[in-house]
Amino acid sequence: MSSKIINWILTLCIVGIISIFSNWIGYNVMPLEALPGILALMGVALLGLVLRDIVPLNIPSIAYIGIIGLIITIPGVPGSSHIVEWTEQVDLLSLATPVVAYAGVSIGNSWADFAKLGWKTIVIGIVILLSTYIGSALVAEIVLKIQGLA
Repeated sequence: MSSKIINWILTLCIVGIISIFSNWIGYNVMPLEALPGILALMGVALLGLVLRDIVPLNIPSIAYIGIIGLIITIPGVPGSSHIVEWTEQVDLLSLATPVVAYAGVSIGNSWADFAKLGWKTIVIGIVILLSTYIGSALVAEIVLKIQGLA
């Protein structure tokens, strides 16, 4: 268990460092301003990963992470205003950058397996990415129109 936790901490540290730099470069948020939010997000992620291994139910870690994040940001929960304030300094896309990079490195370790998937997988991946982007843009446009902001 301890080697898993060390591995998770190292991975979260790498993702955190990349996130801080991408947040700084892409969104002009100084690293020291984003650091508390990154650390809070890393702590929530680590706690969710640990809970997945401790709790005897077959629940994915993302569920624990989401529940923990929800609970600690509920207004009235001690410290929630600080966590919200800290995490507001971290842009979502700056978090996505290292995750996508990590996925790319993982795929890169097994090019033979990736090649076995064939060209159809690439086409399906492109269609899924485009569909997700267009769907998200449509939902955002509808919400903005409902709120009178677009």
